Formats: sequence, structure tokens, C-alpha cells
Amino acid sequence: MSNEHAKRELAELLTAFDDQVQTIADIHERRARLTATGTARRKKIMVTVNADGVVIETRFASDIGDLDYPEIARGVTEAAQQAAAEMTRKTSELMQPLQAQRARLPKLSDLIEGLPDLTQRMPVAPPVSTAPPDSPERRSGTADSDMQFTDVDEIDFDSGSKGITDSGW
Repeated sequence: MSNEHAKRELAELLTAFDDQVQTIADIHERRARLTATGTARRKKIMVTVNADGVVIETRFASDIGDLDYPEIARGVTEAAQQAAAEMTRKTSELMQPLQAQRARLPKLSDLIEGLPDLTQRMPVAPPVSTAPPDSPERRSGTADSDMQFTDVDEIDFDSGSKGITDSGW
């Protein structure tokens, strides 16, 4: 390989890298403004999350009183999970241009003769569970936390205890 050819390849690689950095900056800017919303219980419950999946708004329809507390609790969870799934979809869509750019770049093993393709050694993350804390799925693994919370089904909201029992609050 001639010195001029190597210089040209390096210049092309640096240009591609600069393009990729600009794409990443653009993605970061656009991602920071993303929100996603999920609904549950015939749209009586609406939860909106930001790009990090953090709940930023929870709204109840005027007829939320038609639901009992356990239904509201399950509905909030379902709406938040739905919003998080939508955010995952939006983020994946946003990442498409970057993934296309990366696919066009040569691998390190293409540039350095004899270097193995290390991408094959990368572990794949397992799917994250959406099962409740005390579910059998979670009990089969390690404990998520030592914190204990009272299930909404166990709370006596009419007992004058301000709705909190056995939680240590």
C-alpha cells in the first residue's frame, strides 16, 4: 500500500468519523426533546415519560372514580410501561442514521491485518423484566431490593390511617 493511498484512506476515515460525531450530537439534541405517552383503562389513565423513561406527567380522566384503587394502580403501571415501550421504539428510530453510518465504516479488523473481529465477542443483554417485585419471575433470581412496600390491595383507605400500612412511613 502506497503512502499516498494510506493518507487518503486515513483522511476518508477521519471525515467519516467527523460525520458520525455530528450525527451523534444531532441525535442527542433530538432525543433530549422526546416524550412518549401511554394510556390505560379506556384512556382514564395517561402517563408520559421523557427520553430516559422517567415519568414526567400522570393524568387521570374526570371519571377515574369509576375505578377502584387496585385498578388505578395497575393502570398507572400499564400506562407507564406502554409509554416506556413507545420511547424505546422512538429512540430506536432516531438511532437508524447512526447505525447506517456505522455499518459503512470499516471494522478495526479490516484495517489491521490479523486482528480478529471482536464484535462477535460482545455479550447480548437479556430482556429486562416488567414483572412486579414479588412475582415468581423475580423470585427465581436475586432480590431487587430489601425495601418492602404494602400492596395497594392491602391498604384500608377508610380506616383513618391515611392510607399507609406496614410500610414504615
